Parts: sequence; structure tokens; C-alpha cells
Amino acid sequence: MEEEAWMPFKLGLRVVLPCAALVALPAQAHHSFAMFDNTRSVTLSGKVTEYRWTNPHAFVELDADDGKGGTKHYTLECTSPNMMSRGGWSSRTVKVGDMVKAVMSPLKDGQPGGLLLILTLPNGKEMLPGVPNAERYKITS
Repeated sequence: MEEEAWMPFKLGLRVVLPCAALVALPAQAHHSFAMFDNTRSVTLSGKVTEYRWTNPHAFVELDADDGKGGTKHYTLECTSPNMMSRGGWSSRTVKVGDMVKAVMSPLKDGQPGGLLLILTLPNGKEMLPGVPNAERYKITS
């Protein structure tokens, strides 16, 4: 009889646990901007090697001068295409081969990349990617 008393509880767990896991997936897939150093910025000049207009974040891949006569590859994370489109961006704003200037909040771990704060296009137009709480990111370079 004891086993029968636990049946409703076991059935409830079989239903509730998978549902809880499904609800948690979207939260796990998204991250904050805590990986970026908002106390300083780095300015890069270089050539766009890729522009990805994808959810949840767009990306600009850039080969920039390394200061030693060579180039270094950077991955610059943007906000979502939805937020960027509010600032005038589209999937055609940046093209592979464009020479641009990028101001970024660098990655805290020192890897070559960061959060894009300002992108200056070849025609001189400055584009802001719509970073939430942008005033918290110091432009130091």
C-alpha cells in the first residue's frame, strides 16, 4: 500500500521537472554584459572580415592593426538586431571589406574582442549599437 501512496508524487515529478527544465533554457542561453570591462575602451581601425546579423546578438569580425606592423583579429559583440535596427542599423549597414573604426569595451579575460560601443563607417557616419545602460561604459580611447 505504501508504494501506491507515492504514485501521485512520482507522477507529479515526471511532469514538473521536465517543464521546469524547459522554462530554464531561455535564461541559460542568454548572458549579461558582465564579461566586458566597462571601465575603459579600446579603439580599433581595421577591415571588416564578417558581419553577422543574427539573434541573439549581431557580431562584427575585424582585422585591426596590432601596432607592430601586423594585424590582429577581433570579434566585436553587438546588441540584438532588434535593438540595432532602432538605431538605424540593418543587415546591409556593414560590408565585408569595409575599413572602419570601432570603439569597444574589451573582454575582461584579455582575449581579442569586446562589446561594440561605436562603429564609424567608411563614409564617416558613427553608428551606435544600442547598448543598454551605455552611459556606464567609459570611453577612454
